[in-house]
Amino acid sequence: MLSGVFERKAFEGRRVFLTGHTGFKGAWLTRWLLAIGADVAGYSLPAGSTQENYNLPIGVQPLFDELGLRDRIVHTEGDVADLELLCSSIDSFKPDYVFHLAAQALVRASYRKPVETFSANVLGTINLLESLRRLARPVIGVIVTSDKVYANDELARGYTEDDRLGGHDPYSCSKAMCELAVDSFRKSFFADLPIKIATARAGNVIGGGDWAIDRIVPDCIRSLRESRPIEVRNPHAIRPWQHVLEPLGAYLSLAAKLAAMPQALCTAFNFGPPAQAQRAVSELVDSILQHWPQGSQAKYAPSQSRQLHETQVLALRTDKAEQLLGWKGLWDFEQTVANTVLWYRQHNLGRTAEELTLGQIELYQQNSIAVAAKKNHD
Repeated sequence: MLSGVFERKAFEGRRVFLTGHTGFKGAWLTRWLLAIGADVAGYSLPAGSTQENYNLPIGVQPLFDELGLRDRIVHTEGDVADLELLCSSIDSFKPDYVFHLAAQALVRASYRKPVETFSANVLGTINLLESLRRLARPVIGVIVTSDKVYANDELARGYTEDDRLGGHDPYSCSKAMCELAVDSFRKSFFADLPIKIATARAGNVIGGGDWAIDRIVPDCIRSLRESRPIEVRNPHAIRPWQHVLEPLGAYLSLAAKLAAMPQALCTAFNFGPPAQAQRAVSELVDSILQHWPQGSQAKYAPSQSRQLHETQVLALRTDKAEQLLGWKGLWDFEQTVANTVLWYRQHNLGRTAEELTLGQIELYQQNSIAVAAKKNHD
């Protein structure tokens, strides 16, 4: 769990390079880094450029644009498949930290565009690793993969970092391949360079400002805004739901610990909520409706989308992160849903994305400081 203190000390005045900074998680992380005093450079496709993956309500911009981040950072528009442009961008910025978030991040989109998914996720990660190898200067890297990297046998106990990698769908498989690529570069190149790299496995992230298609929360919000029935594709699937600030805080925590501790942390870490936050899709939808005015009157409708393979149960064990990093999720399921829906409700009423996003970042940090103080007192 974040202490609420270390992040400013670790990142204030430091140079932080993000890939995928124009996406949902990338925009939140960029705004958080700016709030704690980091100098940020971002490399990504233009915000909302993959229009087939987004369905923005009328008058709404991608979160990156709504937050006005373009002019507050070193902003480069490029494809992670372009090795030379990526290399030159990293070399010219000379970062202290690198967070690799760029990806084709939607499972169902990976069925429509498997080649593009493997190119973005696998080749893009390899190009990022090669860029760091060529940089050959001290740098801390966190490569974001997914909770879906495991060969999923529907284990109720939750997956640990030592479980077998796999992936039925192209997205999951591509992320498992990223893990193997990182491990290969660590062993083949980075052991002899001042480069520390870890991978972060998290998923089922929800929060304000996500407008992707085929993700349950933005699908619900669009339906509620337009007074349409909510299409639920797989109501009985169980997932480890977590607010976007939880994994982002975990990435910051991991990077800070990598900078301060030995090479032993250059490994994979699961980040997810406690077992009680592992809820069925139907429970998530019911909770969303409780927090939306007149939501209780909304109706479900079976999804008309073609049914593709999706796991029914997905859970992670986070013992390793708790023991080695001192990290633990902060917001429970109820707080996660309440803060997510509050963002969308207030945005719908005219409050700005900047005000809402920064407000929740500050709230999260205040909560983490209070919890850390209580723990120290006890």
